Amino acid sequence: MSHIVTIKTQIRDVAALAAACGRLGLAPPTEGVARLFSSEARGQIVRLPGWTYPVVVDTDAGQVQFDNYNQAWGKQCELDKLLQAYAVEKAKLEARRAGHSVSERLLADGSIKLTVAVVGGGA
Repeated sequence: MSHIVTIKTQIRDVAALAAACGRLGLAPPTEGVARLFSSEARGQIVRLPGWTYPVVVDTDAGQVQFDNYNQAWGKQCELDKLLQAYAVEKAKLEARRAGHSVSERLLADGSIKLTVAVVGGGA
């Protein structure tokens, strides 16, 4: 039986964040304090392509802090790619921890279909 799931992403897992960065060809996140336009933020620092300021992830709160000045300092699509990659990598990590196999397929609209095979799972 097939199930469709929609996930609201909170970034809380550093390993999944690092895997998402690797998936996108980005440098791994680093722990620290980063300067945004008019403030500083502490957490996992991720540098997105074309962004003036980094994205800072507070994994305790699951929140992402950034300043892209309504896309003048960074395109929203780059952050969206990071969030999507994180959701995929986190779902794969958790499925594999539970002993399931996972396959993925990129769909024409840019979404990613994950299929989790549950061994011995019933209907």
